[in-house]
Amino acid sequence: MAERMRLVSWRDVFFVALPSLLLVILAFWLAAQFIKPAPPTRVLLGTGSEGGAYQRFGALYTDVLARYGIRLETQASAGSLENLQRLRDPAVTLDAVFIQGGAARPQAGDRLVSLGDLYYEPLWVFYRQGAVRGGERILDLRGRRVAIGEPGSGTHYLAQELLAANGLDASNTHLVEAGDFGLVDQLQKGEVDAVVVVGPTQSALVWALLYAPGVRLMDMVHAEAYARRFPYLTPLVLPRGAIDLGREIPARDIHLVATTATLLAREDTHPALIWLLLQAAHEVHGEPGVFQKPGEFPRVSHGDFPLALEAERYYRSGKPFLQRYLPFWAAIWVDRLVLLLVPLLAVLYPLFRFAPSFYGWRVRSRIYRRYGELKFLESEVEENPSQHGREEWLQKLEQIECDANHIRTPLAFADMLYTLRQHIGLVRETILKHTAE
Repeated sequence: MAERMRLVSWRDVFFVALPSLLLVILAFWLAAQFIKPAPPTRVLLGTGSEGGAYQRFGALYTDVLARYGIRLETQASAGSLENLQRLRDPAVTLDAVFIQGGAARPQAGDRLVSLGDLYYEPLWVFYRQGAVRGGERILDLRGRRVAIGEPGSGTHYLAQELLAANGLDASNTHLVEAGDFGLVDQLQKGEVDAVVVVGPTQSALVWALLYAPGVRLMDMVHAEAYARRFPYLTPLVLPRGAIDLGREIPARDIHLVATTATLLAREDTHPALIWLLLQAAHEVHGEPGVFQKPGEFPRVSHGDFPLALEAERYYRSGKPFLQRYLPFWAAIWVDRLVLLLVPLLAVLYPLFRFAPSFYGWRVRSRIYRRYGELKFLESEVEENPSQHGREEWLQKLEQIECDANHIRTPLAFADMLYTLRQHIGLVRETILKHTAE
């Protein structure tokens, strides 16, 4: 009896627990399909030529990411077009690159996303005083020796676009494919007549040319027209004295056109790295400048590449909720844990709610089965008592009672077993009442 009266029925517990455990394992497996691995601790960023603005900003990004335990390594290149070519090549290990807006077009099969525009990149046309007549139109460069940047750079691409728009090419103008810092000396010595540069005011080459004696900056009278013809260009005005008030550089308002620098990443870049790159972009490019207001950059890119989902959320809501209150790595692990727990809780809640009921149903079903036999026997006795003799009826009842006594019943359900025995006694009285000895 003690063997049959235990606190729990382990057989029923096993019968309920096994499918429950399988459901929990299935929930974990399904959740794992949607959880990315932990972010890598090393990021590769494609920048630009040695000493260029992209490389300078890459160094600033390195400092920001180092605070979060991420080591950022920069890869120098000729510029935007080479960066894009490398990012498209699956054989090249690269996570993100700087590119010049308008210098790249999406291709079929591209799996690249934009993280937004970072800052204005004006197109500067510097010329040696007296070497270019007029100095207000790109058309004035016809027949001159013009440095248009290195092949593969954004400067080279945009310079050719604007020169072609004015009918200038290698057949009527001497195009010099160079973009290094030595152009300052070459321009002053007369080895080239003009230099085209695309970059921010912080660019070392731009800064040197702005201060170089005998060098003038072209005031583009057609800036608005270029912006209408090329949608990725924006007309800008460099105010008088904006570079140096003391020396009054420039000496008057200068009209320019500018594209924007964009941060491009592979579609499968870890979301946490995208958040960090955007955080770095916010810290590095969010300050006011000659051409931008505080907080104007980074901003949503309206270029040809789709905006990354993480970037879209960043521009809409800011930093992820957990990263506002927890250190970066703690937020990452909590976020991954939540992704695991949500499906688990979705399974555990109904399990905890219905598993006890299922367990109770299994225990009660064994007792109810005897009730079915008991009721059938009672009905037979009442309807046709002479079908069997009293002893035969009692033997059938004793068989039911014997089966009932061998039911393994947890203590919590013992009252049902005792009630069954009472009802067996009532049926015994019915047999004795309706049958003859």
